[in-house]
Amino acid sequence: MTRAASSLAVTLSLALVVVAAGAPAHAAPNGRGFQFAVIGHPFKNGADEATLKRAIAAAMQANPAFIVATGIKAVNEPCSDKLYAARHAMFDVAAVPVIVSLAGSDWSACLNSAGRSNAIERLNRLRELYYGEPESLGAKRLPLTRLSSTAKFRSYAENAHWEYGKVLFATINLPANNNHYRPEAGRNSEYEDRLVANRAWLHRLFTLAARQKLHGLVLFSDGAIGLQEEEGFSLLPRFESKQDGFAEPRRQIKTLAGKFKGKVLLVDTQVQSPVAGAARSEPAIDWRGNVGHVSVAAESAEVRVDPDTAALFTIKGGGAETTP
Repeated sequence: MTRAASSLAVTLSLALVVVAAGAPAHAAPNGRGFQFAVIGHPFKNGADEATLKRAIAAAMQANPAFIVATGIKAVNEPCSDKLYAARHAMFDVAAVPVIVSLAGSDWSACLNSAGRSNAIERLNRLRELYYGEPESLGAKRLPLTRLSSTAKFRSYAENAHWEYGKVLFATINLPANNNHYRPEAGRNSEYEDRLVANRAWLHRLFTLAARQKLHGLVLFSDGAIGLQEEEGFSLLPRFESKQDGFAEPRRQIKTLAGKFKGKVLLVDTQVQSPVAGAARSEPAIDWRGNVGHVSVAAESAEVRVDPDTAALFTIKGGGAETTP
C-alpha cells in the first residue's frame, strides 16, 4: 500500500515530529533493561489525526524499542479504505517500529450503508492493508511472526509475536465489545472461529516462551482479560448478558500462566470511568501471582523492562503496586 493514500500534509508533519525525536538502536539488549511504549486508544470524536500525531510524538519521548498502538480509529469514524490507509501512513513514518493491535472500533462496530453489520468484510480488509508482511510498520521494521504463517489459521494475520530482550511480545484480536460475541440465534461463526484460533495462539505463545526460557510474556489486546479472584467476575462495565465473551481466553491464560516460570503482563485499553470528583489516576500494574494487568487509556504509556527487578515490568507514573 502506498503512502499517497493519506493527506500529504499530515504525513509530512508527522514525519518531522517523529524523526526529530531521534531513533534508538534496535538490537536486543543482552541482559539489560529497555523500554517500550503503548498508545492506548486516543480517539474521541470526529477526525483524530491530530490526536494520533500527539500520541505518537509522546510515545517517542521515551526513546522506546518499539511502539504498540491499540486501535486506529474512533467508533464513530467511517470504516473506509481511505481512513484505514491514512492511519496506516501515519504509523508508517514513525522513527521506531510500530505494531498495530486491532480494537473493536476498527472493525467489529462497522455497519454498511443499510445499517447492517459489516464487521467481517472490514476485518478482512484490515488484514490485507495492515498485516500482509511479516514485519512491523515504521521507518525501522521489526520482524514479526504471524498466526497466519500456520496454514490452518492463515486468515488471522493480526495476531503476531516478536521477541526482544528475552521477553516475548504478542498481539491477540479480542475486541472490547464482549469479544464480538453476538447474542442472536444461530451459530456465532466469527466469534467461534476466532475463539479456536486464539486458543491455538495462546498455547503457542506460552509454549514458545517456556521452551526459550524467556523472562516474560506481554500480551496486548483491546478487551480486558485481566485475571480476577472472584469466579465468574467480569471487568466488562454494565455487562448483563449471561455470555462472557472473554471467559475462555481468561481461563486459558490463568492455566497457562500457572505453569510458566516467568512473568506475564496483560495490556489492554479498557480503563474504567473515574468516580466523579476523583483525581485522575495514572496507569498502574496490578499483580496476581506472576500475572500483571494494566489498562492504558488515551495517552501513551512507557513500560520499562528490567531483568534485575523482581516484577520485571514497571510502568511510568504507576509501577507495580504489589511486587510478586
